[in-house]
Amino acid sequence: MHKPGDVVLGGLFKVHYTSVFPELSFTSEPNQLTCQGFDTAGFRHAMTMAFAIDEINKNSHLLPNVTLGYSLYDSCATLVIGFSAALLLASGQEEQFLLQEKCLGTPPVLGIVGDDMSTSSIATSDVIGLFNLPIVSYYATCSCLSDRRRFPTFFRTIPSDAFQVRAMIKILKRFGWTWAGLLVSDNDYGLHVARTFQSDLAQSGGGCLAYSEILPLGEDPAEVKRIVEIMKKSTARVVIVFAYQIHMIQLMEEVVRENVTGLQWMASEAWSAAAVLQTPRLMPYLSGTLGIAIRRGEIPGLRDFLSRIRPDIHTSSSSNNYGHSMVMQFWEYTFQCRFAPPPAGWMEAGGELCTGQEDLESGGAELLDVSDLRPEYNIYKAVYALAYALDDLLQCKPGRGPFSGHSCATLQTSEPWQLMHYLEKVNFTTSFGDQVSFDENGDALPIYDVMNWLWLPDGRTKVQNVGLVKKLASKDEELTLDDDKIFWNFDSKQSPLSVCSESCPPGTRIARRKGQPLCCFDCVPCSEGKISNDTDSMECTSCPEDFWSNAHRDHCVPKKTEFLSYHEPLGVCLTTTSLLGTFICAVVLGIFTYHRSTPLVRANNSELSFLLLVSLKLCFLCSLLFIGRPRLWTCQLRHAAFGISFVLCVSCILVKTMVVLAVFKASTPGGGASLKWFGAVQQRGTVMVLTSIQAAICTAWIVSASPAPHENTQYHNDKIVYECVVGSTVGFAVLLGYIGLLAVLSFLLAFLARNLPDNFNEAKLITFSMLIFGAVWLAFVPAYVNSPGKYADAVEVFAILASSFGLLLALFGPKCYIILLRPERNTKKAIMGCSITKT
Repeated sequence: MHKPGDVVLGGLFKVHYTSVFPELSFTSEPNQLTCQGFDTAGFRHAMTMAFAIDEINKNSHLLPNVTLGYSLYDSCATLVIGFSAALLLASGQEEQFLLQEKCLGTPPVLGIVGDDMSTSSIATSDVIGLFNLPIVSYYATCSCLSDRRRFPTFFRTIPSDAFQVRAMIKILKRFGWTWAGLLVSDNDYGLHVARTFQSDLAQSGGGCLAYSEILPLGEDPAEVKRIVEIMKKSTARVVIVFAYQIHMIQLMEEVVRENVTGLQWMASEAWSAAAVLQTPRLMPYLSGTLGIAIRRGEIPGLRDFLSRIRPDIHTSSSSNNYGHSMVMQFWEYTFQCRFAPPPAGWMEAGGELCTGQEDLESGGAELLDVSDLRPEYNIYKAVYALAYALDDLLQCKPGRGPFSGHSCATLQTSEPWQLMHYLEKVNFTTSFGDQVSFDENGDALPIYDVMNWLWLPDGRTKVQNVGLVKKLASKDEELTLDDDKIFWNFDSKQSPLSVCSESCPPGTRIARRKGQPLCCFDCVPCSEGKISNDTDSMECTSCPEDFWSNAHRDHCVPKKTEFLSYHEPLGVCLTTTSLLGTFICAVVLGIFTYHRSTPLVRANNSELSFLLLVSLKLCFLCSLLFIGRPRLWTCQLRHAAFGISFVLCVSCILVKTMVVLAVFKASTPGGGASLKWFGAVQQRGTVMVLTSIQAAICTAWIVSASPAPHENTQYHNDKIVYECVVGSTVGFAVLLGYIGLLAVLSFLLAFLARNLPDNFNEAKLITFSMLIFGAVWLAFVPAYVNSPGKYADAVEVFAILASSFGLLLALFGPKCYIILLRPERNTKKAIMGCSITKT
């Protein structure tokens, strides 16, 4: 279809959707290829370009005094036909085109709109680029066409597949679909998408592909069946398809045959609005489909233009027989008639003749349907882009031009490469409000509608717009979705779950499965002391030193502290026992003070008895220093107080034993002199000297290696055990050893004096008390060494209390019994009588 003009633009459109190749016998000249299957939508595309040029010619502000013409060719969706048409358009270029001369043949073109298929555009641009002829495609999306070194003259008003892929990934992320299948057509469009999708998906970390399959181009039922079997067995609920309608028809036939339901389909722009798939047979499977669609636009006046198309309009000259043929074919296809002369047998078969006056409003509904202008809108923008570029070229002022010597191009001398220079810089806004410009790769600012297939209760199908994906000049892709409008073809009426593995909740980490995609993993709980507070954490992080993981391993909590506390049952029991022992000592001391003049109290050095009771009271009280949170002063004081108190106690017992022996020896003939060495002063002095030695040991220990509080985390990882470290094991051993030495001496002396007469004898009680004392502290050592944390303190407190009670009861129990319950025996006569009776 041709229309003359001052400047002619070419167009390549798929007016037929298939072609038949002639048989090659190699014995005669082959026939021409035959186009078959009239495509009304493709014819509307061609008419949209004609309308845009007609509208521009009527616009007094754009290209004034310049008439645009067009030369439109049918590519028949066949590479060889489209390629031949492009060469015809390019080779019509004369060396110089003058308006004053009458040109014969097809007018030259300065730019071409088309082709729609990526494969055809690649082949065409490879060759047409040699002519520096700009091509503006309205439907070729292959990202490979953005290669400026290979396709320097290629432009497009449809976004690249690279953007479409990123838009798909945005939708996957939006609904948390990390496990999906990918199906692509076996051509440049599909194969480039497959490579781009896999690489972009891996880089974005948005998910994994459960499978990636190539749909066969021709009839291959076995291959399609194999692909559908993979889809059935896969756990992926989302299927992404980058293919043309014909591929989807073949695929869906097998899907219906196998009854594969429960899938969420995602459609590329090639079939997201395909009416041929929106049938009652297929919609139970395809309902709820989400698709990326070319931006819908409004083109005022297009319907009126289309409604005025008549075959006779295009038959005014013999130079446009092809145009006559194209419109006539549309008319014959639409009204199922034939123009005269009809084919042989047409009339006989009951066929009708076309008059050219048929009512297009009633019979041409498909052509006149302008409610969903998507490819048409891109064609409209492509024509206007070329027109604005040409307008900028003609607005150039001599001496300020962009070409050599600052020259400008003129209408008579313009070359395609000069138009391309301005096309690269074109920038305008359509009446629909969309900005049109091209980046450094010839790609327009990308924008897509997000479509959703809705199957209405009455059986009708509605493809509704539920969102938008666009990219502004300085920003990343922006996805806007109206979730409430989306129809989900599932019983739950909600977005499906399509994951290989459920997300790992906080408290766990991802453990990859060997040999499987990254999206397939196991969730392993964090080990003790480590946490993860995010979903799908790759690793667990260790808690700070004073913190530990909680039960859910999702955040760190302060470690529990452990020490022998006054508030816990064990601490309460030990404290109560200590205070009870102190109270008993005070009671005994009170009894002895009250009865200090009685023979029983005075019989065995009452001063040492009082001192012994005070030391036992100190022994009971020093145990309290082992209870409570350790501090520096309590750590230093507890062992010193313990050591000195017990040495004072044992020293008193030792001196009492020595006094018993001395008194007995003094009662024998010639032994009276021995008592002068054990008078009251000597006894007090001996006790003070022995106690001072222990005090010196404690002082040296504290000064050289002082005991100190320590936070121990070795016993329990989740607890901090507060304890006192002894500082010097040697110092602690010397302290205990000195007490043991005195206790052994006391035991030995008491054992030797056990058979002395009763009136002088406390030796039996001392022997028994030392046995208790020794047994307790011999059992203490292994128990203390093997008790962790607060239990070591509890063992030491128990040893202190047990030995203190043992000494208190063994030494003072019998005397209190006599004083309180048998006072008749607390007389000098009774004591002496007991001795006489026994002798």
